Amino acid sequence: MTVYLDEILATHREMAAEDNRSFEQLREEAMVCPPTRGFEAALKNVSRKAGAVIAEIKRRSPSKGNLRPTLDPLALSRSYATGGASCISVLTDQQYFGGSAFDLKAARMGCDLPVLRKDFTVDARDICDARIMGADAVLLIVSALEVSELHDFISLARELSLDALVEIHTAAELELAIAAGVTLIGVNQRDLRTFEVDRELALNLLPQFPTDAVKVAESAISEPADARRLFEGGFDAILVGEGFVKSAHPAEAVASFLA
Repeated sequence: MTVYLDEILATHREMAAEDNRSFEQLREEAMVCPPTRGFEAALKNVSRKAGAVIAEIKRRSPSKGNLRPTLDPLALSRSYATGGASCISVLTDQQYFGGSAFDLKAARMGCDLPVLRKDFTVDARDICDARIMGADAVLLIVSALEVSELHDFISLARELSLDALVEIHTAAELELAIAAGVTLIGVNQRDLRTFEVDRELALNLLPQFPTDAVKVAESAISEPADARRLFEGGFDAILVGEGFVKSAHPAEAVASFLA
């Protein structure tokens, strides 16, 4: 049975409610972590004509089941870097995606690229955890958060020297992201509440983006032609998961999307 966003969020909020750890202690630990690598800066450093690739590491998906459950995150991140990826994204959710903090730590050890912790952030301690496990950026999904949470989490991420990739799916959510003052915005072309895909969504929303925003397209990017269309349309970066994870030659797969 397909698992949808509301169920995943309910699980994560229940886990947060049962978490007895002190936020202040986690915040203090996060504040003294080694410097981050600059996720947003890495995407800005790639010319818009060339485009940047965020290559994802995930073992399984709620909608697709197992993708590559026995993957080696260190070796895979190294392959992505060899292929020309600008950044790495790592699923750390265990229950629904089979990920872990270990996957993120190993991926970061495998290359010099900045790493995004891709998870369902619902609590301030999630952001501290991201910093402590070695992430350079954290994912914030607008549809998963109250407006006050979105603003608070962006502020905390900045305090901890983490970049925040703010994910939207609608024009209304884009307005909320802009109002929050973010400069790194991703359009997920898959509706996480239904898993339906709209391959025109990213380009349709693009005219509403601030000109200075780093624009990321996510989901429904399955072949190089999809990447070329998005880059030529004005996106700065694409985030690709399944196509790279399932490839027998990940480095070549990344290179083909940049070609």
